[in-house]
Amino acid sequence: FDQKRVLDCLEKAGFSDKLAEMPEGTETYLYKDYEDKGVDVSGGEAQKIAIARALYKDAPFIILDEPTAALDPMAEAEIYSKFDEIAGDKTAIYISHRLSSCKFCDEIAVFHEGAVIQQGTHAKLVADEEGKYYELWNAQAQYYTETA
Repeated sequence: FDQKRVLDCLEKAGFSDKLAEMPEGTETYLYKDYEDKGVDVSGGEAQKIAIARALYKDAPFIILDEPTAALDPMAEAEIYSKFDEIAGDKTAIYISHRLSSCKFCDEIAVFHEGAVIQQGTHAKLVADEEGKYYELWNAQAQYYTETA
């Protein structure tokens, strides 16, 4: 494997700080189930490793299914702010129930009962007061704002 590329992918995924604490660096076993000297990682750290693995694969598509579900709000915000850098020139499909994560996406497809029922940018979809996206956005936004 290409050590420099591994480190670059882990950096992009926000795992560098934890990696610096690992006794054998990238050679450290994950989880003590496999090695007594292994390191247990949190759910959020495991998600960062999964993102780094997807980047290392260097496929033309990146499919991320709820990639920030186990991250704390600050780590989640870091992933969002670096998403363009993380995805690079690849097509990224980002699956999420957290609509706040959709704001940085170029195109959003809204699925309902197995079918795409809306498609567009966040601004376009949230402006359609009759649409499902608007309904879902406001259902989630009510917990973050005084008025929904």
